Amino acid sequence: MSVRNEPAITPELVKEHGLTPDEYQRVLAILGRTPTYTELGVFSVMWSEHCSYKSSRAFLGRFPTRGPRVLQGPGENAGVVDIGHGWALAFKMESHNHPSYIEPYQGAATGVGGIMRDVFTMGARPIANLNLLRFGRPEHPKTPYLLDRVVAGIAGYGNCMGVPTVGGELFFDGSYDSNCLVNAMTVGLLRADRIFRGNASGPGNAVLYVGSKTGRDGIHGATMASEAFGEGSEEKRPTVQVGDPFTEKLLLEACLELMEKDIIIGIQDMGAAGLTSSSCEMAGRAGTGVELNLERVPMRETGMTPYELMLSESQERMLMVVKQGGEEEARAVFQKWDLDAEVVGRVTSDGMLRARWHGEVVAEIPAREISDQAPEYERPRSRPRYLDETAKLDESSIPVPSDLNATLVRLLGSPNLCSRRWVWRQYDHQVMVGTVEGPGGGAAVVRLPQTGTGVALTAGCNSRYVFLDPRLGGCIAVAECARNISCTGATPIALTDCLNFGSPENPEVLWTFVEAIEGVSEASEKLDIPVVSGNVSFYNETSGSAVFPTPAIGMVGVMEDVTRAIGIGFSQAGMRVALIGQFRPQAGGSEYLAAIHGKTAGTPPALDLAAEARVQSLVRKLAGDGLLKAAQDVSDGGVAVALAEMCLRPGQPMGVTVRLPGPAASRPDVLLFGETQSSILIAFAPEMEAAVRAAASSADVLFVPLGMTGGAKLVIEGLIDAPLDHLRDAHENGLKKVLEHSRAGAA
Repeated sequence: MSVRNEPAITPELVKEHGLTPDEYQRVLAILGRTPTYTELGVFSVMWSEHCSYKSSRAFLGRFPTRGPRVLQGPGENAGVVDIGHGWALAFKMESHNHPSYIEPYQGAATGVGGIMRDVFTMGARPIANLNLLRFGRPEHPKTPYLLDRVVAGIAGYGNCMGVPTVGGELFFDGSYDSNCLVNAMTVGLLRADRIFRGNASGPGNAVLYVGSKTGRDGIHGATMASEAFGEGSEEKRPTVQVGDPFTEKLLLEACLELMEKDIIIGIQDMGAAGLTSSSCEMAGRAGTGVELNLERVPMRETGMTPYELMLSESQERMLMVVKQGGEEEARAVFQKWDLDAEVVGRVTSDGMLRARWHGEVVAEIPAREISDQAPEYERPRSRPRYLDETAKLDESSIPVPSDLNATLVRLLGSPNLCSRRWVWRQYDHQVMVGTVEGPGGGAAVVRLPQTGTGVALTAGCNSRYVFLDPRLGGCIAVAECARNISCTGATPIALTDCLNFGSPENPEVLWTFVEAIEGVSEASEKLDIPVVSGNVSFYNETSGSAVFPTPAIGMVGVMEDVTRAIGIGFSQAGMRVALIGQFRPQAGGSEYLAAIHGKTAGTPPALDLAAEARVQSLVRKLAGDGLLKAAQDVSDGGVAVALAEMCLRPGQPMGVTVRLPGPAASRPDVLLFGETQSSILIAFAPEMEAAVRAAASSADVLFVPLGMTGGAKLVIEGLIDAPLDHLRDAHENGLKKVLEHSRAGAA
């Protein structure tokens, strides 16, 4: 089949489109002929790593995805879980890493816009955004610029949409110098019996294009996201989309209004690969075909070609299938909201994706073959050689600091432990007036006025742990997110993931990827937290140097009585402070070792998932019974940093005096700053101590009384005696000071 005015297909053109010779032979076999130029573009984006998961599909099935609350697992635009009272949550996390490095403002903004569309296509109104961010060393000349623009992009889009950004995580390391990570997560609320899905069923039904007009922005964005960076990467700015949150707000309201009319058969965001992926995937899921008349697509640029229309990733667009006869009713809703709405095709029964341009067929491809039958690779894997070296950590060679107070101050002001207030103050985290616990703690809590219940939300991953031990690190990523949810009093119920790694063609990277999946899967299964959605982001590397493996975890939890939600801060004097769970601090893999001694070595702290489950269950029970005033897990920076954060969290700092458990021969620095798992600090009224002790004993969880709140110092007897003013200055101004110093050096 030949098409007028399209380039001839040559081996060079095939290579430019990222298809291997074997993949091109597969294209020829599917079509039985040479593809048109438009068809070549369609195969290129649909079979890109970003869209097809061709190097990861073989392993993703290991995730536990089912549970009594799961209404929709992986495979749709977002996962959906039942939260009771007739309501459900839809949520997902996705990456926008490459675009955010190339053009940080628009890359981050359109990442937020895209994930919100994934959620409201399910019929859910977005109620909260979170993000997980990774940047290079603060002293790297590009880091301040990337951080400034990414944060501005996230704020600019989310704030304009009126959706609060309630939490997230920020981490700096040299492995991200040339590849920042921007992972965006959205959580939405919907009726449990009103879930919309992306399928094109019912031959004869109308295919409706709604939203913004199509331009040339984002063409081959999916392909770009499936390549490693190298020389000239920043010249790829044309592949980064441009977002318009005001249009997306109109699109959200129009879609939700139309969803009340019961005429939508299926709906999907035109995200990566645009019109191509939405039409292919909707038809593929339903076992139908779709015929498109591309000249009917609303365009904002002149002279656009069928190739460009099929591959454009212009933002704020949806493809939906509406019941035959409902076209005018649907169009009227979108016209009311000043949005384009055009019937661009029909569902067919022949299983083909067919695109016409003024009557001429420019593409005719079996929809299921291109959406479901992409190549699948199980590439070679080998254990990374660096693990033999990083495992060698001789703690005796690490000097004990002469001034532990100064070390604590330095840690609290260090890039990975200082306050993120500079970041989250740019986000509107109170819009919708449902935020009970906002940014700054381990997890946010949002009140649901429809039910009087609450949801807890968090996102995180200790990338250094995954680098040092991928399986254990993946396991800890799930456990720590669940612990943060549990510390609010909520029960973790489901998670989404965003798996950020280097090139899967590198056997060591792929080995790490598979090991991390095994760790995430094990913890998810043992803690009964199914994986309901997710994203894989490969090729996060430049010139062969990969980022730390980062399997980001986003998690949701529920609580029946949101008034029982607890934060991390000491709120009044005279509270008893205790530790529940294990307390086995070690230097290996710690932030202390990296920030103070410049070493990334050793192994992460051991994790006993059975003990972890008991500790989390206990803290939830104590919170639910109204026995706790505060809870904080012991993680990055160790128990000293955790206590300092509890002292500094409220508007009025509150001191504490404690005595730590541990043998007299313990290294004081490791006791204070070493990291451990399954360990939670709690605060409670003195009269509640007997009940707390009894609950811990019944749960077979260690209970260790530490001390009492009060005063204006953090005192750890025999080790730390630090005025809160000094700690607060270091903590609150740490990020600002680090970045100002870096900006001055770059000027």
